[in-house]
Amino acid sequence: MNTSHIQLSRSALRNNLNYIRERLPDSVTLSTVCKGNAYGHGIEQIVSMSEAEGVRHFSVFSSAEARQVQNSITRNSTIMIMGYIHNDELAWAIESGIEFYIFEAERLHAAIATAKKTGKKAIIHIEVETGMNRTGFEEESLPELFEILKEQQDYLEFKGLTTHYAGAESIANYLRVQQQIKKYGELYELFCSHNLKPAIRHTACSAAAINFPETIMDLVRVGIMTYGFWPNEETFIYQLRKSEKFGKDPLRRVIRWKSEIMSVKNVKMGEFVGYGTSYQAPRDMVIATIPVGYAYGFARSLSNLGRVLIRGQRLPVIGIVNMNLAIIDVNEMPDVQKGEEVVLVGKQGQQEISVASFSEMSNQLNYELLTRIPPDITREVVE
Repeated sequence: MNTSHIQLSRSALRNNLNYIRERLPDSVTLSTVCKGNAYGHGIEQIVSMSEAEGVRHFSVFSSAEARQVQNSITRNSTIMIMGYIHNDELAWAIESGIEFYIFEAERLHAAIATAKKTGKKAIIHIEVETGMNRTGFEEESLPELFEILKEQQDYLEFKGLTTHYAGAESIANYLRVQQQIKKYGELYELFCSHNLKPAIRHTACSAAAINFPETIMDLVRVGIMTYGFWPNEETFIYQLRKSEKFGKDPLRRVIRWKSEIMSVKNVKMGEFVGYGTSYQAPRDMVIATIPVGYAYGFARSLSNLGRVLIRGQRLPVIGIVNMNLAIIDVNEMPDVQKGEEVVLVGKQGQQEISVASFSEMSNQLNYELLTRIPPDITREVVE
């Protein structure tokens, strides 16, 4: 039996998808990004829930994730690999109709060679470098790319032209993102001038789609907002200021992560709690241990900083978070019992522990904390 349990809310996912769709023209395809085990939520569950809400496009980072999505879909949904795929797996991807990014000549040649062997076209998305300086074809390499794309049309379906923005969630990156938008437009025109017009254009992630509406083209790749989280607090505040419902978060968290009290004991004033000397009892106190530590995604950086919910009250993590457990100050409720529910992320009563509150306390991102939740924790879909 797992030491913690995750619940995934259908109604929360439906709410978030509707919020996103309201901001997109009807002609735009919404791609649910489910890399990182669907941001820690579980690929199998999120794909099934998303398809039930009409999603027919899924973006992943790797071929391993693509296989998980492929095993989970029940509709005629599209899968797009945005990152890693080994050349040995290209035949499987091409035969399965799985689309993938091309951002370097080596992969392009490998895709062509594989397509020739399989007798089926590779469906590719060309990624261009616009200023992120991570992956993508540089402008000076495009003449050679154009020549290859034209010569190998029998083996390549040029589906999309794409790029990724370097921090669209922050005003600090505004100028850089604007330069990228401009650069992408220039490169798109360059492709078109060589009679290489892609079927679709797509550049927007969650933050870009919200903060830079001009980046909404034919498809948007929405990850973190699908799950009810904002790319960062800055984007959240920006959207609240634009909303008529000022102060109300329109997104709902899909995930609720809970555990239970493993043990309760008394500690005398002056005694140290847990490993080392980071926490000394300021009084006679009652503590509870929970069977969740950094091996289970509850970060060590939450030591003496984190919060959990017990009986609808927010209680502090004290001492060092261990590999397998954490210690909670339950002095406010000394009658707490072994086996009582402890909420690590999500609501209990009128209170809520958000991943954002963790990230603010531990200097981590929503993304980092979510994707660290182990995939083998039981995940249950609830309404």
